[in-house]
Amino acid sequence: MVDRRKRVTSADVAREAGLSRATVSYVLNDSPDRAIPEATRRRVLEAAERLGYTPYAPARMLRSGRSEVVLLVLPDRPQGPVGHAMVEQMAEALAESGLTLVTHLSTERSPRGVWNAIAPAAVVGGMLFTPEQTADMRRAGVGVIVPSDGQAAQIRGGESSWSFRIGRLQAEHLIERGLHRLCYALPGDPRLQDIARQRLNGARKGCREAEIAEPMVATVPLDPEAAAQIVDGWFSASKAPTGVCAFNDEVALAVLAGMRKHGLSAPADLAVIGADDIAAARLAAPPLTTITLDAGQVGRSVAAYVIAALSGDDPGARPDAETLCVIHRAST
Repeated sequence: MVDRRKRVTSADVAREAGLSRATVSYVLNDSPDRAIPEATRRRVLEAAERLGYTPYAPARMLRSGRSEVVLLVLPDRPQGPVGHAMVEQMAEALAESGLTLVTHLSTERSPRGVWNAIAPAAVVGGMLFTPEQTADMRRAGVGVIVPSDGQAAQIRGGESSWSFRIGRLQAEHLIERGLHRLCYALPGDPRLQDIARQRLNGARKGCREAEIAEPMVATVPLDPEAAAQIVDGWFSASKAPTGVCAFNDEVALAVLAGMRKHGLSAPADLAVIGADDIAAARLAAPPLTTITLDAGQVGRSVAAYVIAALSGDDPGARPDAETLCVIHRAST
């Protein structure tokens, strides 16, 4: 009788199947150099299933010399549907290669070196790792670290970053529609300020290239009354903006709500473009023009990068921002 309070071992499976531990080990480890009769293999697997046997990860790691865990370190900020879709697709793609994705939210109070605790095969960062963190990972035996030094510019928010390109696309879209007095609506959440700055810089670049004035800047809270005060300030100025690039769709929806408080409509009085294409963007009044990122493709591409690197193949380049595009709706 197997004690269900304890982990089921290969020895338990051997007793259940009435076979030697060596034979059971060959079957459970799928040893390629051992010819096991198919009937015996089925006998072992059926016994393992009856007992609820699962391989013990540390032992499996010792045998293979590699962990089967990929650690994804996320910054301490709201992820939204884009981030969730990226993680979901990354996890599915890694699972197809026998790898398990574990996410960790990095905060100032996070224990240093979580990679020491779980010994991952690879670490993927949603932000740039410090040289000290990278060295610590190397000492912990992490073989693949993403981003590498080559992706530092993208994570820091250089002109190749997704966030920069989002802001630039927003400004370009409004400018193409003949709108030359723009405003950038920033989020109120301080955890989003780094990304917001990157998007604002992208919008500024788009304005400079079009040889128009750089956008006005305002922080728009997710509150209709507060947003209405911001909108009132815009239209009280001598030259009110004609178009708003909002940090994301939530901020854009706040702008639309503030406009309604003053009887204003988009795009007749003020065109508005958001980012992320959340479900509510399609239900807004009017439906919201936005920037979308194929997050699923990015997640799968990052997984492919990690899998190739772990296999010793050339992983190539990280996915670029070509997955960005404008979804034009009635708000612009």
